[in-house]
Amino acid sequence: MEIKQRLNALRDKMKEQQLDAYIILGTDPHMSEYIPHHWQARQWLSGFTGSFGNMVVTQDSAGLWTDSRYFIQAEKQLANTGIDLHKLRTEGYLDYPQWMASVLEKGSKVGIDSFNAGISDTEVLIDTLKQVDISLSTDVDLISEIWSDRPLIPIEQFSSHSTKYSGASRTEKIESIRKEMKAQGANYHLVASLDDIAWIMNIRGNDVDYNPVVISYLLISQSETILFTHKSKLSEDVESELVRDDIKIKEYNDIENHLSGIKDADCFLIDPNRLNYNLYKIINLKHKVIKAENPSVLMKSIKNSTEIEGMRQACIKDGVALTKFWCWLEKNKSDKHTELSLEKELRKYRAEQVAFMGESFHSIVAYKENAALPHYSASADMFSEIQEKGLLLIDSGAQYKNGTTDITRTMPMGPLSQEERDDYTLVLRGMINLSRIKFPKGTRGCNIDFAARQALWEAGLDYGHGTGHGVGSFLNVHEGPQSIRQELKDQAVLEGMITSNEPGCYKEGRHGIRHENLILCTEDQKTEFGTFLKFETMTLCYFDTSALNIKLMKNEEIEWLNNYHEKVYKTLAPSLDQEHCDWLKKKCLAI
Repeated sequence: MEIKQRLNALRDKMKEQQLDAYIILGTDPHMSEYIPHHWQARQWLSGFTGSFGNMVVTQDSAGLWTDSRYFIQAEKQLANTGIDLHKLRTEGYLDYPQWMASVLEKGSKVGIDSFNAGISDTEVLIDTLKQVDISLSTDVDLISEIWSDRPLIPIEQFSSHSTKYSGASRTEKIESIRKEMKAQGANYHLVASLDDIAWIMNIRGNDVDYNPVVISYLLISQSETILFTHKSKLSEDVESELVRDDIKIKEYNDIENHLSGIKDADCFLIDPNRLNYNLYKIINLKHKVIKAENPSVLMKSIKNSTEIEGMRQACIKDGVALTKFWCWLEKNKSDKHTELSLEKELRKYRAEQVAFMGESFHSIVAYKENAALPHYSASADMFSEIQEKGLLLIDSGAQYKNGTTDITRTMPMGPLSQEERDDYTLVLRGMINLSRIKFPKGTRGCNIDFAARQALWEAGLDYGHGTGHGVGSFLNVHEGPQSIRQELKDQAVLEGMITSNEPGCYKEGRHGIRHENLILCTEDQKTEFGTFLKFETMTLCYFDTSALNIKLMKNEEIEWLNNYHEKVYKTLAPSLDQEHCDWLKKKCLAI
């Protein structure tokens, strides 16, 4: 069906249920960022393919809410569908709960499938609508009734993630979580977030594009651990290993009945941002609830020595692949290339690396003005040919068995304007200055975000996205709890955390520039004033110094860049043939 037909089919079902509005959220029962096709209902209903967005449909209107990363993309994809774009965090626009409260009449009835809604967001929604006498039904699944060819939930088998990569066994991790549960007064802990489950259980799967996770739930008590997943997903070897570690296996769909059967007077530790509201209703009906972040979120963000070394090795593999790719592109620049063809070529070089498991996200290959869209995605219907001028931005990453990478390089394809050179230099200065910063233990990401923006601010420039996100170890490329951004998040940047460092500059219709490395937080020194931390840059790939306006750079920034290039060459050279060694040596010459 076309989009308008799907909307009409939904409205017919709404009439049957006497609903004045229906909410379709862009997530799944596990509150995932990247979701299996089975749960991509918002995309199916609207045609909008961005990773973030929510919908509300009434009998006479439909709207989609997303943020500034996707405004231009959403406007194009929603054209002629009858769906209005609502621009989040923009003057004159309300978020969908407040919008419904302002346009729906008192006594209206709204529906939502609470399996695909987080606890915190749903509680805000209920409270917002209740204030204007609008009721919310939280157990309404209308999508399944109209999506006739809906993809099935993935049932591919998963594998065990060896301790030679994880550095700790699943039994050790479970025991650490039980200690935290006891400290908080909980005897049950329900985990729904797939990356947390994969980390705790030392398992990796193929259920979600780019993220090696397994569709499942995990219930930990002080006496037993139960993994809820489709049993067909377990090989004999993996099942034997889990049983050996005293892990019980139950079917994925048994989770509701199991929770309903747990005796009264128990206390559950749950994460309100990582558990769906449907399961929360079952638990909250009979049990005491402690709402707090999953203990595993912080635990997995602080990499152990095995994971850190694995990430270093992954960055070397990635550096080798990227060196070969950029060398190939430079030597074949006059050939016909498109954004799409470069995506495939880059993947080819990564796939040659030992232990390559796939990409860590869909590569952003954006030429000239396309790069002004921070989350641009080339497609068969929309792509550009690469010419021998201007800037090419490639934001990409890989999954290796021993680590996850995320790197952005913006490279000159030929002559540049003075504006392009200046912006290229200012963004790189920001990345360098965050790389160089030192700070006392306990510092939050929002307190150091300025370092990446200062050079841009001085020139009257800025960027609208965060500067850094956590990165998993052969897990999700976007990981918490730390972040480096202007908004306050009460989480210190701690030793062992690996975070991206990615300032940018985007000028619509002209160009977009982003430089990104992964940085590891390490100890710098201890003084009478306390412990001070610093960053070690892990990513290994050159920056094209021919695009720089060196007059804009400070001596200490030039020194950092020269030292970095020396490290890149010395680390990658042993893994390169003579041709690529010679080429990289020229790219890494001191300026």
